[in-house]
Amino acid sequence: MSAGRRTPVTGSTVVVTGANRGIGLAFVQEALAAGAAKVYAGVRDVGDVTDELAATGAEIVALDVVDRAQVQAAARTCSDATVLINNAGLFTGNRLVQADDPDAARREMEVNYFGPLETTRAFAPVISANGGGAIVNVLSVAAIAPTAFMGGYSTSKAAALYLGGIARAELEPMDVGVTSLIVGSVETRMAAHVDGQKEDPRDVARIGLKAMSRGDWTCDTDRMAIDSRARMARDPIRYERGLGKLLFVDQLVTKP
Repeated sequence: MSAGRRTPVTGSTVVVTGANRGIGLAFVQEALAAGAAKVYAGVRDVGDVTDELAATGAEIVALDVVDRAQVQAAARTCSDATVLINNAGLFTGNRLVQADDPDAARREMEVNYFGPLETTRAFAPVISANGGGAIVNVLSVAAIAPTAFMGGYSTSKAAALYLGGIARAELEPMDVGVTSLIVGSVETRMAAHVDGQKEDPRDVARIGLKAMSRGDWTCDTDRMAIDSRARMARDPIRYERGLGKLLFVDQLVTKP
């Protein structure tokens, strides 16, 4: 659905949160491959950078999305940014009501919702001052349907989906677009314990960057996301009930 600001990757200056591995690392790699002028790789611990990330040549930046002072410092460091990829996320594997850890949902909300909110507040003025650009929020199929076996994660990603829509309206006068990516099962640490088909993180990143360049408001990045969207549209109650039954499949509720 192309309705927003078109932001080409070529020549852009990109900031990626949660860049050390997985989808975040893939965004770093794909942005550079697509001709980004510069990529800042945001990581929680600059002393624990993976070899794969170091090999990209991206500039490493300390960026813990739940640390407001660090987010603001990163925005000053990355003062030439024109694209922000909100990728950092947390999945604890807990249920929501019957949680083993009653604080798990709060931590997931802090990282998955308040984190992107903090980075958006910090970087939107920077992007606008540099002539405009885009913010990309990496979400999940769990954002578009109540996914019981993902408890607080599903709730936090749904909140982040609304965050993207509201931020889009606020930031349009600043010439900053917002693209929300709905992502299915991907070959990452988070999904390591789940069997079945998983997407290559670089494919997801490549599709996400293309969606941003088209000005898409939302983009279903893979087959699971597309199928889940169709199931929700066809019979949301049946689909939600099916997801609820998965709560009792041991394989899916095992903590990563």
